[in-house]
Amino acid sequence: QAQLVESGGGLVQPGGSLTLSCKSSGFTLDYYATGWFRQAPGKEREGVSCISSDGQSSYYTDSVKGRFSISRDNAKSTMYLQMNNLKPEDTAVYFCAIDTVDVRTMCAYPPTIPDSWGQGTQVTVAS
Repeated sequence: QAQLVESGGGLVQPGGSLTLSCKSSGFTLDYYATGWFRQAPGKEREGVSCISSDGQSSYYTDSVKGRFSISRDNAKSTMYLQMNNLKPEDTAVYFCAIDTVDVRTMCAYPPTIPDSWGQGTQVTVAS
């Protein structure tokens, strides 16, 4: 059974850092682009950052450029999101997902297949 499990969320002060992880199982992660999305209360889910299957291409939404870094380790079936200089507006539930499209398309149009998503991890940035 295909599964994505996020971890690493938590409460952090503004300016702090967190690293999110997304562990996959039940399928070969190498074949898929992967991405991080977030959803704040009352807002639509948005694409934060996406990375190609080989890790050579990546995309970041403007609000996180220079602060977040996406990476993946296909040998470990895991992808990561390093988040630095966190701001209160980064507060949201963060989800990882997989898709077969290019990174810009994936982040702009989140996958619609339920099995493409993890369950999410809460990130709260507050003092």
